[in-house]
Amino acid sequence: MRRPSYLLVCIGLALLMNACTENTAKKQAKPAGKLAFDSILGIRYQEVKRRFSTGLSFNELGFQQEPSWIIEFQSKDSIRAYSPQKDRMQNFYLHYDHGNVYNFAKEWFRIKKISKDSLLFQRLNLTKREISKDIRSDVNITYYSEDYIKNKLKTTAEALRKPTRADTAYIKKLAARSDRNPGNADSAFAGRAPVEFSTLSDMIKVKKLSTVDKLVGRTESYDYLFPRYRIDISRAYEDFGYEFSVIVDAHGKMHLGTFHTDFPENQEPRRKTLNAIINVYLSNLLKVTPGKTLEIPHSSEINLVVTGRKDSK
Repeated sequence: MRRPSYLLVCIGLALLMNACTENTAKKQAKPAGKLAFDSILGIRYQEVKRRFSTGLSFNELGFQQEPSWIIEFQSKDSIRAYSPQKDRMQNFYLHYDHGNVYNFAKEWFRIKKISKDSLLFQRLNLTKREISKDIRSDVNITYYSEDYIKNKLKTTAEALRKPTRADTAYIKKLAARSDRNPGNADSAFAGRAPVEFSTLSDMIKVKKLSTVDKLVGRTESYDYLFPRYRIDISRAYEDFGYEFSVIVDAHGKMHLGTFHTDFPENQEPRRKTLNAIINVYLSNLLKVTPGKTLEIPHSSEINLVVTGRKDSK
């Protein structure tokens, strides 16, 4: 009876020692170093997909990921990328950080896959050298080589970049929700084509303001995510100036959104004043085209700076 027990003990000790050896080897294993780009040097790749982890190009805020990059690896530490602003390819230093994390053209990426036909990157947002764990790093980018697009897929990069049926279904779902609550800012989302105003009288002027500021990281997307307009009214009943938001529903009707007052007792009087400005001036002097995404109209929130002057100057 002792021999089988002794055998089992020996087998158990052997398995335990083997597991310890494997764990030690794993701990001592060095992290992956720089990737080898030799096999893909000189191949030009077009960005064809930019998606959230949901597989969609849009999120619930209405933000759209748009593929537009063109890249070409030149060496182990240099890359060329297309600049829309300069309409040409530019050379950039390919900086290796750690793991599979690289930086070029002032952007951070985790390179997840490389082949002659395709590349897969994860776009990263860094704050004080730490990778953000939120939506800013939840972006997967797919590139196809120009040869693969043309000769194997027999299509174009422009065709591959178009929103998918899943994108359209998602936007229809968001639009339906906003239609059920047309004046609710929580149900509204940014229109990929923002609200448009057409003046119906010389009493009123409208100017769309740009919020782009590259120095603080505000890209062109801010202009449709947070639309801002200046509206000047002449021959008003009195001089005034207010900043507030409105929710423009799918039919172009404006609903008062948020506004600021210095004292709580002014909240309700201010609400009445702003509603009067919307109903008397804005609704009668402007034709409002609602924001749209994929040609689908829906509620979206916009910010207004409205001034009124009693004289016509």
